Amino acid sequence: MKTYMLRAHHGMCLAFFIGEGYSSSFVENMKKQKTFLDTEDPAIEIVCEADSICLGCPNNQEGVCTSIGKVQTYDSLVLAYCKLENHSQLKWSTYQKIVRNNILDAHKREAICGDCSWNSLCRKIEK
Repeated sequence: MKTYMLRAHHGMCLAFFIGEGYSSSFVENMKKQKTFLDTEDPAIEIVCEADSICLGCPNNQEGVCTSIGKVQTYDSLVLAYCKLENHSQLKWSTYQKIVRNNILDAHKREAICGDCSWNSLCRKIEK
């Protein structure tokens, strides 16, 4: 079985995804990725690089994010809060729980990605 690559901070993005995004193609891709993860609960490898979710993002330019400094900071902070390393391998459901316990329920999300363009949407959902 193939391991699914998942950018570290996307564990938070997927927790707050409600069908909104940069474009209709981004939203469709995000729905597809989330459905796959939630349905199949695959083995994942947490990475600090472009993943399947990035494929639909307008900031993805040939596999490199135009906001690379920002997203690398998000990834590094998620890994630190979750006590994981780049290329850690685990089940999707396990990663969801780790992100929920160490970041979301601990109210650390905004400290990680408070400057994200989607922060106001996540803030509404948190309440």
